[in-house]
Amino acid sequence: MILSAEVECFIYDAQSLKDKRSVLKRIITRIKNDHNVAVSELDYQNLWQRTCLGIVTIASDKVVAEQTVQRVLAFIDSFPELERAETVLEWL
Repeated sequence: MILSAEVECFIYDAQSLKDKRSVLKRIITRIKNDHNVAVSELDYQNLWQRTCLGIVTIASDKVVAEQTVQRVLAFIDSFPELERAETVLEWL
């Protein structure tokens, strides 16, 4: 089973693209290291307070894939400098 998530977020403390990229690099690196998922910035690369992250996981069981993505979403929510606005899950 392949589960993908598109996560739109706001970074309110970012005052420049450099600030945004610093926050995103730290979050993306920690997600990749702590969870068995692929993650990348999909959209809004030139906006300094908004981003869209793509997260993909592959598992042999639908429940395991959903649990993995939910753990990643909870991890994203744990960062105070980032607010998750909209999340779209899609089974492939």
